[in-house]
Amino acid sequence: MNAVLLAEPEPSTREFLQRHLADDGFDVLGAEAEREALELVERLQPSLVLSSPELCRRLREGEPGRSWNREVPVIVLGGSEADTIDRVRAFDRGCDDYVPRPFHYDELLARIRAVLRRTSPSLRDRLEAGPIAVDLVTRRVVIHARPVTLPAKEYDLLAKLATEPERVFTKEQLLREVWGYLSLGRTRTLDSHASRLRRKLRQAGAGPCVVNVAVGGAPRQSQGARVTHLYDLKMFRSS
Repeated sequence: MNAVLLAEPEPSTREFLQRHLADDGFDVLGAEAEREALELVERLQPSLVLSSPELCRRLREGEPGRSWNREVPVIVLGGSEADTIDRVRAFDRGCDDYVPRPFHYDELLARIRAVLRRTSPSLRDRLEAGPIAVDLVTRRVVIHARPVTLPAKEYDLLAKLATEPERVFTKEQLLREVWGYLSLGRTRTLDSHASRLRRKLRQAGAGPCVVNVAVGGAPRQSQGARVTHLYDLKMFRSS
């Protein structure tokens, strides 16, 4: 689900847009003041911002001691008295689109979707499994539109499982493909990483049985068959 930050000082307009955007499937973050909006952009990293021209400028220029995605897509909601010069100035400051007031909601919705289509990572660069989104370019993980911080190997494990969410990997395959192990021997590395990853994803709201571990092995008639742990990624499996 895409998160939209709505920076709108006028309460009735903000409430109207929050309600309708939520009905249309967006996770809406409302902010009345620019300071609050900047804090939300920095902390929650929304997919798109609806803002004033001044907030757009501040987002693009950045501020000392602050850290946010300065390339976040921005649609400026212009004032009712705005003219061509105001629109040109907003584009020069880096907005992706400009919608003057009064605006029709259906047109604004269409423009939001168009900007998101243009600016979203390609399917090759973004993996989705249920509420989990994995950006392979930025190594960013988002669950229910909120970022989740993972150490490098936990991220690598999640990305590998999310690449083929229906595939069942053996322990040997993951140790070789994620950790680069050539000689496996006895190690609990994968088990400990999978346990921590599962716990963090559940705490973030990804649902039960995020990283599944099953026990498999060779056919029973094979004497001394070695038991193998199998790992896969399945979302919202009832259990």
